Amino acid sequence: MMLFFETIKALDGKLWYQKWHERRAHRTQKAHFTHFEPLDLTLLPPPPTKGLWRCKVIYGQKLEHVEYHPYTPRIIRSLRLIHSPIQYPYKALERGAIENLFGQRDGCDDILIHEDGLLKDTSIANIALFYKGEWLTPKEPLLFGTTRERLLDQGKLKASSLEIKDLAKCEKIALFNAMTGFFELDECIILKRSNDVVRYFTR
Repeated sequence: MMLFFETIKALDGKLWYQKWHERRAHRTQKAHFTHFEPLDLTLLPPPPTKGLWRCKVIYGQKLEHVEYHPYTPRIIRSLRLIHSPIQYPYKALERGAIENLFGQRDGCDDILIHEDGLLKDTSIANIALFYKGEWLTPKEPLLFGTTRERLLDQGKLKASSLEIKDLAKCEKIALFNAMTGFFELDECIILKRSNDVVRYFTR
């Protein structure tokens, strides 16, 4: 049986943005199972009362397991462009293909996946580029993240077809996921595998 997971931010005893996680989980269950128990995130065990924690909810046809881990954000100052036709439309527990791509980062902090020049995601986050007063995010990302969906719902992001060449045009770059929220990179160098610099961002 295929298993999937949601990563939910838990801060000082509170779980954040459960509605978007539950919405995605229900879509995932409907796509993979004829019969299932809809994930109800209001029934999760309470998080620790102090600090930042990563709540990992593992599920398939029903809730399977919940675990909490202390969380420290990964510092990103360099991204390696990696071409791949990889598909990861649902947040599956099996992430071997993504981990294999991450292993090709060649000294960079993370990878930036593209398919035939179209930008996708990093290994753990959606991306956005700031261009002409708007934050743009790939129309067809590797994974339709919950923070991405929430920011689109709120009108803070606009979905667009973004290409490698757009990195040279934009003013800023940001990464976002459920744990970190939306954050602009103060500095970030983006490299091709040949070590050619595609773009260097700095504030």
